[in-house]
Amino acid sequence: MKIRTRYAPSPTGRMHVGNLRTALYAYLIAKHEDGTFILRIEDTDQERYVEGAVDIINRTMDATGLIPDESPDKPGETGPYVQSERMKSGIYMQYAKELVERGEAYYCFCTPERLATLTQEIEGKEVTVYDKHCLHLSPETVRANLEAGMPYVIRQNNPSEGSTVFHDELYGDITVDNKELDDMILIKSDGYPTYNFANVVDDHLMGITHVVRGNEYISSTPKYNRLYEAFGWDIPKYIHCPLITDAEHKKLSKRSGYSSYEDLIEQGFLPEAVVNFIALLGWSPESDEEIFSLEELTRIFDYHRIGKSPAVFDYTKLRWMNGEYIKAMDNERFYAMAMDYIRDALKGSPVAADDEKLIKIADMVKTRIEVFSDISEMIGFFARLPVYDIDMYTNKKQKSTAESSTAVLKEVIPLLEECSDFSNDSLFALLQEFCAGHEYKTGYVMWPLRTAASGKAVTPAGATQIMEILGKEESLARLRKGLEKLENSGAGENA
Repeated sequence: MKIRTRYAPSPTGRMHVGNLRTALYAYLIAKHEDGTFILRIEDTDQERYVEGAVDIINRTMDATGLIPDESPDKPGETGPYVQSERMKSGIYMQYAKELVERGEAYYCFCTPERLATLTQEIEGKEVTVYDKHCLHLSPETVRANLEAGMPYVIRQNNPSEGSTVFHDELYGDITVDNKELDDMILIKSDGYPTYNFANVVDDHLMGITHVVRGNEYISSTPKYNRLYEAFGWDIPKYIHCPLITDAEHKKLSKRSGYSSYEDLIEQGFLPEAVVNFIALLGWSPESDEEIFSLEELTRIFDYHRIGKSPAVFDYTKLRWMNGEYIKAMDNERFYAMAMDYIRDALKGSPVAADDEKLIKIADMVKTRIEVFSDISEMIGFFARLPVYDIDMYTNKKQKSTAESSTAVLKEVIPLLEECSDFSNDSLFALLQEFCAGHEYKTGYVMWPLRTAASGKAVTPAGATQIMEILGKEESLARLRKGLEKLENSGAGENA
């Protein structure tokens, strides 16, 4: 049997990382066995529909490489692939009425006012537990109500006694007390199918063999299975994925700032790094490796290695992983992605207009950033010298103090004023010669120069590389300002 999986999102906004993981696992399960991966848009909940959300879904699938074999844009033999379009044929109502005829469903004419009286509090939440009132209406009453145009829904007729057992590929056999099932609505009063009903009908008609979804749907699975059994259809294999939580072990929400794929891309993460990271949110490979391309994931993915425990979204680890992907990027692609960040950080400075210097800056940061948005903080000093404290001149490792830095700057500034070649190589050779002549260690001289030129404790390059980018005039202006700052603090009195 050829595996067929699907990703069936509702177009309600940005793609949550949990939904992206569902899409990824469904893709990998199918592609690992040379099966078929389908994209189906479930847009029957008109109240939650967001304009433009389908475009977001398509862009995300394209950017992450999760290209469906069948979709609204690539129709196969089981389309349409948009539920609102499938509804036009009347299939959902047709199947719902078939269940009514079999006694597996019934018309419900209860008003909102009556339903409000059935509200119960279960585990701190108010829920409506239907009491099967309309199940007992006579056929004549049902017919009369329909002919009178009375509003109705169609409900599933679930047993209220005994239990239902279903199998999940990860959790094994799960038993649910039938009194927990409730008679869920299949067709709403507006004629639209509910998500749960349309989902089952479409999965069957599209030949879906493996259903991948979050474990919050486990409690609904017995209702799905009873529908399959009522129709006499084969039940697909279920893979319920663990919950994704934040660092505080709470369900990942919009408040985290990184709950959606687009949030992460806007923060400077790479699509391939996001895919790699999300693959490991609940699944583990046989080896200790953590960096995988989509092709490698496809080759090694075994859904039986998906865990049951909640997966913690480790933002620090994602940053590290993204940094590894950036380091491995070819320069052409890196420059294309980094330049907008670099130009924005240097806006208004002479450096921003010098393409050669911009490329050198890009080379400086490539192995030091974890996300592209790190660039601004890292290189902003090239555009303007930040305010800094003279304590920054003190470095035990380099044996540098405010006093020694004052002395070094006094000696080096005249030397640099006479220098005609402000390239990195020339500056480094000049200062190396200076260090040798004074029996100074290189760091002893370079530390105060870098501090004065950048005003930063951590920079993406050394003193001479920074001065090459700044140029002679700006470099000397900053070194003189640093010396003045030190002298005004009294650091030069004993130098």
